Amino acid sequence: MSTTETRPGTQADKGYQALGSRRDRADGRLKIQGLAPYAVEKSLENLAYAVVVQSTIPHGKIVNMDTDKARQAPGVLAVYNHESGLTIHPAKTFSSGGAAAQAFLPLQSDKVLWNGQHIALVVAETLEQATEAAALISTEYSGEEAAIHPDDPKAEPESSEATTVSWGEAVPSLAAAEVQVGGVYTTPREYNCPIEPHGCIAHWQNGELTLWEPSQWVGGARQVVSEWMAIDSAKVRVLSPYVGGGFGCKGGIQPHSALACVASRELDRPVKLALTRPQTFTAFGGRPRTHQQLALGATREGQLVSIVHESWNETALEDVHTEPCNSVTPLMYASPNFQSHHKLIHLNTVNPGWMRAPGENPSSFAIEVAMDELASKLKMDPIALRLKNYAEQDPQAGIPWSSRRLKEAYQAGAEAFGWHQRPLEPRTLREGRQLIGWGMASGTYPVRRTPGEAQIVLHGDGSIEVQSSGVDIGTGTYTILAQTAADVLHVPSDSIRVTLGDTRLARAPVAGGSQLANVLTGAVHKTALALRDALITLAVGTPGSPLFQVPPEKIRLADGALRLETQSDTRISLAELLRLSGNEELVAHQDTFGKEAGEEDRDAAASTASMMIPPTEGGVSAHSWSAIFVEVAVDEDFGTVRVRRMVGAFDSGRVYNPKLTESQWIGGMVMGIGQALLEEGMIDSRDGRIMNANLADYLVPVNADIPALETINVGEPDFLATALGGKAVGELGIVGVAAAISNAVWHATGKRIRDLPITQDKLL
Repeated sequence: MSTTETRPGTQADKGYQALGSRRDRADGRLKIQGLAPYAVEKSLENLAYAVVVQSTIPHGKIVNMDTDKARQAPGVLAVYNHESGLTIHPAKTFSSGGAAAQAFLPLQSDKVLWNGQHIALVVAETLEQATEAAALISTEYSGEEAAIHPDDPKAEPESSEATTVSWGEAVPSLAAAEVQVGGVYTTPREYNCPIEPHGCIAHWQNGELTLWEPSQWVGGARQVVSEWMAIDSAKVRVLSPYVGGGFGCKGGIQPHSALACVASRELDRPVKLALTRPQTFTAFGGRPRTHQQLALGATREGQLVSIVHESWNETALEDVHTEPCNSVTPLMYASPNFQSHHKLIHLNTVNPGWMRAPGENPSSFAIEVAMDELASKLKMDPIALRLKNYAEQDPQAGIPWSSRRLKEAYQAGAEAFGWHQRPLEPRTLREGRQLIGWGMASGTYPVRRTPGEAQIVLHGDGSIEVQSSGVDIGTGTYTILAQTAADVLHVPSDSIRVTLGDTRLARAPVAGGSQLANVLTGAVHKTALALRDALITLAVGTPGSPLFQVPPEKIRLADGALRLETQSDTRISLAELLRLSGNEELVAHQDTFGKEAGEEDRDAAASTASMMIPPTEGGVSAHSWSAIFVEVAVDEDFGTVRVRRMVGAFDSGRVYNPKLTESQWIGGMVMGIGQALLEEGMIDSRDGRIMNANLADYLVPVNADIPALETINVGEPDFLATALGGKAVGELGIVGVAAAISNAVWHATGKRIRDLPITQDKLL
């Protein structure tokens, strides 16, 4: 069951499939027919193929690398290593306000910092020749002692003051609390595993570089490439027409792309570099391991009096990625006393990176399992406990919510699930040897906003094209932007062409943080209004037009024409208006920047993180909300866990396209099942090797693992959050799912699992 938001009187009701309609994805047919052009499928003359060689030790130096056999192999054009003199300049990382995913620069020194680091590159006429030659390279190392695991004595925690949150007297209040619960909650290393592995094609021509790159952020990629190569960003063009999944790992351009760029420059020909699936596990990082020690203090009636939270995440030895495990704990519940500290532990690992709902995901796991533990200890219904501690405003910022329909999510989800039939005591429900458990959890994700631009072109034949450098990472940007334009221009949305993923187009921020749909619909809506006004002005000011000198307020757009409101026969088509007025095309370009913003601000929004507006900007706190309900069956003999059904009730504000929104919610719920029950990066303690760096051994959910999933929309337009009233969608779906499954497993078995994934060995 899914609710569909409709707005009476909108063009969505008149067959245009504009905003609010359940229009199919514009790119769907292309993808199922194999016609959608992905970055590494670009066909170029004289294309060379590059293969990366990676280290096999976790820490040390390269003493000798024998490349003679590789250089002499058939078809080999070049072999590069740290002695080749290839210069790659540092780029500003995202954590420092830039756009690079890692500070690491490949082939710049003999240092080895993790097992799987890029240490050489082979370029040949064919992929097979490059692969064969790469296997002929042998490397001698001088090993150094490595810190593989967070409990290594050499791995000292580093405080991250920027993530410290505190108010009241949390520690003494916890000690004095009538009821206390808590424990240690951990999540393992997890990997994004998009179907499309990372790869790119770099092509230097006349001092300029074109890069075909599967990217969530072409503007950021262009900026980083310009820094790597020390050339003006105007000489770099990045194209990403389609992305075969990313889930965060394609948000920042990765170091292998620097190798393709520099090799193309050296060889003066285009170079394709595609990572193998195993290489994607060490060429960039997924979600890092996290550890949270969380304690709740409450009255016997269930009123929270204190929350004390200490956490850390692993990061690279000489790099930084923060997975803020306290991003949800200060927000979800009202507590008069709160204290949270987050730390980083530097290890010999590739720098971790973004993975769906970074921070919010592990944070929600700890607080939502702890709340279930408190409900159990107090013998309260978990929803009743949450309602008792419902935060009517943002507890951390002390300001109102822009909107918070979490109570409505609890109610709608509970009714659809049949929650009122749930017994309080665990091990109460069973079917033969199957123990049945019901669990629930809350979720939230912030509304992040970055200003952006859009351009709409009315071509001479009357066709309409929406243009943006923003990308469609599989979430439906192509579709929603056409619907946005159709909402204003009153033409069928499937007749509007949308062009995306090119840095030569109107500037847009990263497709990450669940922000892009709200950012670009706002920009396209504003641009469409400007085009509409320009058309009306042209119609009333062009001699020979049937609308010449008609008052503008009496003119309407409909079905590719302008017409007199009271006389529909008095009309002129858009194409005829352009011909009559002597225009080959009409272009409208608008943005959502403030009036004081200059070109530097616009460039910064498209290429750095500096212009991102926090969710508390403007005197209200803007977040999306969810309530997840799960039923599991646990085999009493074997300890296997199966999710049998799941209901998610979501407040994402206004839903622009219910079909696409539900798809994103469901996708997050599926990833949450994988996180809860299957996914875990296995690390060899001897040498830091990732032992399951493939899709056979790194387990992700498949169709057989997924039960019936039901989504419910409880949101309403929130114009305090965004221009068109939408809130975050894509990352909300996963938040709280692992906690709900863990809570259901406890309800089935009476065993509390605080360490993900929930595997048989932890239950038997």
